[in-house]
Amino acid sequence: MNFKWVGPIVLLAALFIGDQIRINRPSHKYRLTVEVETPQGRKSASGVLAVHPDRGYSRGGHTRTVGDAVFVDLGGGKNLVALLAHLDGKLDLDGTNYVALRAYGAGGGKRVSFNEMNRLTGTVPVKGALIPVLVSFADPANPGTARAVLPDDLAAVLGNGYRLGEITAEVVPNGFWPLDFGGALGEPVTRGIAAKLPWLNGPDNPAATALRAAGLPGVEAIDAKEAFTRK
Repeated sequence: MNFKWVGPIVLLAALFIGDQIRINRPSHKYRLTVEVETPQGRKSASGVLAVHPDRGYSRGGHTRTVGDAVFVDLGGGKNLVALLAHLDGKLDLDGTNYVALRAYGAGGGKRVSFNEMNRLTGTVPVKGALIPVLVSFADPANPGTARAVLPDDLAAVLGNGYRLGEITAEVVPNGFWPLDFGGALGEPVTRGIAAKLPWLNGPDNPAATALRAAGLPGVEAIDAKEAFTRK
């Protein structure tokens, strides 16, 4: 074996691996927490989302968020789901990329850049236009039972005594992609929405069925499943 090539091969491998980490490592991760006041007390759920800017060489991509919608089990068969979508005349999937960025900017009163995000600490409120689209399922096993829920009027869908509490964002450790398994290695992206909504991976685009049942505009222009989960 000719060992003179070992050094260059190892160097090239290290450069390749390092470049893949640079390209694929999230800009930042944030925990989105949704609280709901119910007649039985406060209920909450949260999920960690990872925001990936386009660092490729083609510049043909765009910033994307990886993670799942937040499903809050309110008890008594009731629920509230914070989708990975916003309303801007129609459904917008890109707004999720900027929720934490804009929430920290609003909280601190100054513009925040993507490069700063993974160094920020603390929890900030998510208010106004930053609040994701909210829906509720009368039967989580049936996408056709989805109903849109207004942030300031949960009672209209869920009944008296239900009120939206705080929605917050909190930057969490980025970790060492692709080894972000938790603990010192960083917070992993939260998964589990498919277990809450068992139809999600079914045929015939059930996610679009759910969004249409909720009366949300612009369903045809998006990948409806990405309002619930993104890889």
